[in-house]
Amino acid sequence: MPLVSTGELVSAAQADGRSVAAFNVITLEHAEAIAAGAERAGAPAVLQISENAVKFHGGRLSAIAAATAAVARASGAPLALHLDHVESVELLHQAHAEGFGSVMFDASKLTYEENVRATADAVAWGHERGIWIEAELGRVGGKEGETPLDAHAPGVRTDPAEAAAYVAATGVDALAVAVGSSHAMTERTAALDHALIGRLRDAVPVPLVLHGSSGVPDEEIRRAVASGMRKINVGTALNTAFTGAVRAYLAENPTGVDPRTYLVPGREAMATTVAGFLNLMG
Repeated sequence: MPLVSTGELVSAAQADGRSVAAFNVITLEHAEAIAAGAERAGAPAVLQISENAVKFHGGRLSAIAAATAAVARASGAPLALHLDHVESVELLHQAHAEGFGSVMFDASKLTYEENVRATADAVAWGHERGIWIEAELGRVGGKEGETPLDAHAPGVRTDPAEAAAYVAATGVDALAVAVGSSHAMTERTAALDHALIGRLRDAVPVPLVLHGSSGVPDEEIRRAVASGMRKINVGTALNTAFTGAVRAYLAENPTGVDPRTYLVPGREAMATTVAGFLNLMG
């Protein structure tokens, strides 16, 4: 099936009061598992490659992007290709040539004024090329290399009035907001501020995105979707499933050396996790 755009999937979800799930790709097995899980659930999904994943691949985007796109095109599920948490303008400018229909440009570490300027420039560049641009306001935190961040600390969460001004000033197509989740959580204990999600939904004219959803319990995700979240990002949950399955296989087969024997259960565990999240979101 041809690639679809993230914007198309999110617009359709918004019209139906649903949400689109976006899953992080690190290896080929991640991409294959996401496609398999989407097919099982009979649902669309977004395959997203982060700047950190590109760094893992030696700073070269082309190979992992081409492999992920090939997996998506071979799938029977509607799948989109998204470049996530991009801080490098140089990496942003590779997105179009590599087939990405959307980019999350992350200037959230900058001051508000610098964030607005950098993001507006990214939006102008992207829109000239038909690329849907997501941005972040507030601090979700928890990514590798960042100082640990309390998702409930004062000043961390996204302010609705500031969010409305930010969207107007930058022209972004979607906004990732800080409402109580955090990246890299391995336990699903996050408590979201659903009242804040509702205020942000009413204040901002573009779809809202929830990052750090691996640490959010099922019922919290259901409520977030009902409150107005239209893109739900999942990464660590796939890695937890993959690593757990690999550990279990190697514990039972300590002399095994063929990576295919443990990558298969690892990939299957990720596919099951993907299908679970997609079924959760309807």
